[in-house]
Amino acid sequence: MEHEFKPLLYRFQLLLLVRLLFQAVCPGIGVSEGAITRNHKPGQTKVSPGFLLSVSSVQPGPGGNFRPWLFVGKDQGMIIVMKSGASQKDKDVVLKCIKELGYTSHVIHGKTRDVIGAIGDERGKLALQALESLHGVENVVSILQPYKLASLEVKKESSVVRISDDVVIGGPQIVVMAGPCSVENEEQIIESAIAVKKAGAHILRGGAFKPRTSPYSFQGLEEEGLKLLAKARDLTGLPFVTEVIDPETADMVAAYSDILQIGARNSQNFALLKKVGQIGKPVLLKRGMAMTIQELLMSAEYIMSEGNQSVILCERGIRTFETATRNTLDLSAIPVLKGKTHLPVVVDPSHGTGNHHYVAPMSYAAVAAGADGLIVEVHPDPEHAASDGAQSLKPAKFEAMMQKLRLFAEVDGRTL
Repeated sequence: MEHEFKPLLYRFQLLLLVRLLFQAVCPGIGVSEGAITRNHKPGQTKVSPGFLLSVSSVQPGPGGNFRPWLFVGKDQGMIIVMKSGASQKDKDVVLKCIKELGYTSHVIHGKTRDVIGAIGDERGKLALQALESLHGVENVVSILQPYKLASLEVKKESSVVRISDDVVIGGPQIVVMAGPCSVENEEQIIESAIAVKKAGAHILRGGAFKPRTSPYSFQGLEEEGLKLLAKARDLTGLPFVTEVIDPETADMVAAYSDILQIGARNSQNFALLKKVGQIGKPVLLKRGMAMTIQELLMSAEYIMSEGNQSVILCERGIRTFETATRNTLDLSAIPVLKGKTHLPVVVDPSHGTGNHHYVAPMSYAAVAAGADGLIVEVHPDPEHAASDGAQSLKPAKFEAMMQKLRLFAEVDGRTL
């Protein structure tokens, strides 16, 4: 009994000491069990890594001044699972209750029913649980993972991301994105687009903005490159994916493109992740060179928490001690991600290996491992490419790879 009591006593003494100290030094700070944060308006929340700061109540302080007493606990999420056939009125009532409880709501549409994620302070957990009594609600459950909206706990069925009327990523069809690393001129991108479409690709890839390791390397044609990609789309009917490198140019890139790509170097650029989340266009999120699976999912969470659920994850290789390849393509990430998230997963064997000889074998392996798609570099003249020529396939090689890839897709019960 004594051993059980001592930790509670120490915790109480520490809390009391911290409260007295901070009230003496910083009158504008309120403290409750957990930690300390500066005042915010009632109902506001401020998130720091792994913790949620929220105002529990506003009480008059000395001199009649109001001082919020703050609670800091682990970020808590709950899922409200709606019944199949629940009306929009039922959902609106749930959304209103979530807002009144100080939580942030996110609606995720499923095939047969919708779920509503509620992210906020864990103290409201019991109040949220009571929402089970509302009409149209099937049940309310906790989200245990640090990534909430990307978790399989929120949505058991795989998500699909619609790119155009004809192209959907995450369904039974393996979607292939192909094209040059960077847009160099009109002739090159038009020739590439025609070639990859002829071979069976569904989406054109090409970089207009190029973040390069060296400031002296080719940085891309920028808006002129976007215009050339749009022209190639008009000529071939292929939607295109291109990289966005900063929040300032994100709106411009979104105005032209069908998919916004977040490259490996920007995969934890949180301002950019928030920006593309607010734009709402489909996002291809590449894994960083030294990123764990959980960190990748947390980056996806940044995008989704801004209201954009159309996120596609991309395994593009991680940096290891191996020097025989440009990166180490982590194909085990595919089944691992499939066991943790409902988001579709594609693989980039070009950056993953850095050598055109290895692109086709790793593409077959990625499909066999369950990838929803591929993003492959194809260039009509890789020997004279402005960037990444060594890992680019020539059109004939790409066409041969696509023919063989169909066999792997058929074995897995899928199409290409």
